[in-house]
Amino acid sequence: MPSVAYDIFRRHRLTVAEYYRMAETGILAPEARVELIEGEVIDMPPIGSFHAGTVKYVGNKVREAVGDRVIVSIQDPVFLDLHSEPQPDIALLRPRPDFYRSSHPTPADVFLIIEVADTSLAYDTQIKLPLYARHGIPEVWLTDLLNRRFIVHRTPTAVGFQDVQTLTDLSAVTPLLLPGVAIDLSGLF
Repeated sequence: MPSVAYDIFRRHRLTVAEYYRMAETGILAPEARVELIEGEVIDMPPIGSFHAGTVKYVGNKVREAVGDRVIVSIQDPVFLDLHSEPQPDIALLRPRPDFYRSSHPTPADVFLIIEVADTSLAYDTQIKLPLYARHGIPEVWLTDLLNRRFIVHRTPTAVGFQDVQTLTDLSAVTPLLLPGVAIDLSGLF
């Protein structure tokens, strides 16, 4: 069948509410590693030990540096819109008395997102980073384990981040919205 025939049909994009109903009814298994991106349920690859250890390393270094100025969220959902709720590796969130028990954080709550990429590098750079930019996430740090690079993305636009820098000195990385906070990631690679 020609590909043109498929173009006349629109995909049904799931909402976040439908996504949660799928989990509640057992359509999505409790242990499923999935996230909702632009209305589609995306299977996430298993987390290898290098990736998991890097998330722990960065998460601990961030916690040491920020103290109680922010909430450090590890692999938890961020509600971007009715059709997208990714689970970034690390998110630095505005403090809230309920610790986001009543609702997931939204872009207005996010200071910084940190993604750790190995097998997910193409997905993170081609799908998640532009998605974060479109929703106004002010800053994303991408830890590229495959190429041993640490890339800072700032100034979100509708098509991506305008300011992208690869850092080589990781001894005092400072989040844009947390002046005075210097995170020592020198042992990252």
